[in-house]
Amino acid sequence: MITEELKIYCKNTEEYIDVDGGDTLAGIYATLHGRLQMVPLCALVNNQEEDLCYRIYRPHMVEYLDIGSKAGYAAYVRSMCMILYKAITELFPGSRLMVEHSIAGGLYCTFKHEAVIPKPAIEALKRRMREIVDADLPFVRRERLTADVIDMFDKQGLKDKVRLLKSINRLYTVYYKLGDVIDSFSGPLVPSTGLIQVFDIVPYHDGMLVLPPDGTNPSQPAKKINQPKLLQAFTDHIEFNKIIGLGDVGTLNKVVQDGNAPMLINVAEALHNQAFAKIAEEIAKRYQKGGARCVLIAGPSSSGKTTSSKRLAIQLVTKHIRPKVIELDNYFVDREHTPRDEKGDFDYESLYALDLKQFNHDITALLAGEEVPMPTYNFSTGAREYRGNTLRLEQNDILLMEGIHGLNPELTKQIPDNQKFRVFVSALSTLNIDDHNWIDTYDARLLRRIVRDNRYRGINAQQTLSRWASVRRGEEKWIMPFSENADAMFNSSLLFELAVLKSYAEPLLRQVPVNKPEFAEADRLLKFLSYFEPLDVHNIPSTSLIREFLGGSAFHYS
Repeated sequence: MITEELKIYCKNTEEYIDVDGGDTLAGIYATLHGRLQMVPLCALVNNQEEDLCYRIYRPHMVEYLDIGSKAGYAAYVRSMCMILYKAITELFPGSRLMVEHSIAGGLYCTFKHEAVIPKPAIEALKRRMREIVDADLPFVRRERLTADVIDMFDKQGLKDKVRLLKSINRLYTVYYKLGDVIDSFSGPLVPSTGLIQVFDIVPYHDGMLVLPPDGTNPSQPAKKINQPKLLQAFTDHIEFNKIIGLGDVGTLNKVVQDGNAPMLINVAEALHNQAFAKIAEEIAKRYQKGGARCVLIAGPSSSGKTTSSKRLAIQLVTKHIRPKVIELDNYFVDREHTPRDEKGDFDYESLYALDLKQFNHDITALLAGEEVPMPTYNFSTGAREYRGNTLRLEQNDILLMEGIHGLNPELTKQIPDNQKFRVFVSALSTLNIDDHNWIDTYDARLLRRIVRDNRYRGINAQQTLSRWASVRRGEEKWIMPFSENADAMFNSSLLFELAVLKSYAEPLLRQVPVNKPEFAEADRLLKFLSYFEPLDVHNIPSTSLIREFLGGSAFHYS
């Protein structure tokens, strides 16, 4: 029975709609069909992500989301992964799907404990997935006592999910059923397989690349991007994870709960030290042959570039090489000449916010042994100034520069390639929630940034979240396309860091008001962090890269 009291506010149509108690979001949408020029995949209910089987029993604000939204796209990709999992259980019942990470335009997947996925197997999986899509089977959402779900997952052989659920002590657990298989995911799925029309699977390395819709043209699958260096950076760390027996959050939680975290921290930090030493050794070898006098360090936001440059500098000194640091920000053009973004704001992330001509002139002169007057950018006046500072490269000196454009050839187009050594730094998380739920490297960096912005810049989580989409667009335009130009890649992630960030980030995320659009992302991140057992910071050394975000670092940050 329709009552005056039971209404929802549909944000899409900007109106109140009468509903029956118990109506699903899918059913309500059916009454609006034709008025919404979209196919919803999930929805926000009071700014919280829900699937379309969610039932309405009291007034809510509802916003239907399609594939053009971040949440809708994520629901699509998760649903695609469950279809793949079902196809594998049917065609290769002894094989275990491992969704390792997002790379090369898609999701890199392997068969756990198997070296290679044969090409005919990939083709067979693609055909079977298409059949499942054409059958338009429902993704059935269920919620039961966690003890019962653990038993079901155990019978299905999903030991990784059993480990996770045993470590987080939840009373009830949500799972999805597709035919005769069950699975759990870090967010909602779409209503049925028939909505997953656009996808592709192609061989990649030893596994397969599952390609979702292209972000700019959802009617077509994304195109494979060859990223062999980035893949190798992931692979090296995954092999390390296997050696120490830690690849998912359930195992990490057990380590923390058993009091073994200090050893894990020491091992992870030693791996970073080893990586910096290896990069320094490569630079030294080139330097001794007359090259690599200009080291460029680049990476996306909150990747830890600053600490990486400082720790690499220490390693270079042990090789009898003295780094001379140049801050790229000092080469900003005067403010009136700064490019503007699509909103008309100054775009300091643009390559052309830098005076490329002057920068190349100065670097060329330095490499030629000249003494060069060095600029200082005055952020108050928006003008570049010369205050009498000069620089000359002496014997055993090299230039060390850290900035987002370091791998872009246009930045240093007048510098001979043999004089450049380029390092790409990013937090490439190789820890998975479980075998079918990967951790997005963007989430790890976003949490780092939320904590750092609040601690050092007085910026609250809502403000950081509101700016993140713009930051990501800048990265995709100015940084990520050039990652394969790197001579070395440094993975700045630490296996334990999300367990540490949890205690810092959760209070900040809880302060985001529910009536603000950023609440949806804050709520999603809180649910993500709920998987982790918190880890105290006191065992983390002052030289750790994560200290750049938490505080207590031995390094000075301007």
